[in-house]
Amino acid sequence: MKTITFITSENDIIETQANSGSLMELAVKNKVKGIDGDCGGVCSCATCHVHVNQEFWNAVGGPSELESDMLEFDDNVSDYSRLSCQMQVSEVPDGLVLKVAK
Repeated sequence: MKTITFITSENDIIETQANSGSLMELAVKNKVKGIDGDCGGVCSCATCHVHVNQEFWNAVGGPSELESDMLEFDDNVSDYSRLSCQMQVSEVPDGLVLKVAK
């Protein structure tokens, strides 16, 4: 079981736990404000945009080309931006911290 922490734009801290699925699914299941996942996780809307805590960036890795293309449409992109629908719980480190982009 991995622990993933989401920090909302209001600085609410939501600690979640999961073994599988995408981080977007985990956020929606736990009603994380600012993660909508309108496209259902197919990388076509950017409503699950998060900023990866810098200390975890190398472990998580950067976005794919398709993901980068979607992020271009978001106003709040940073060097640590990812779409949570494109990150799987099984592939991220335990203790990951994500700041919701909106």
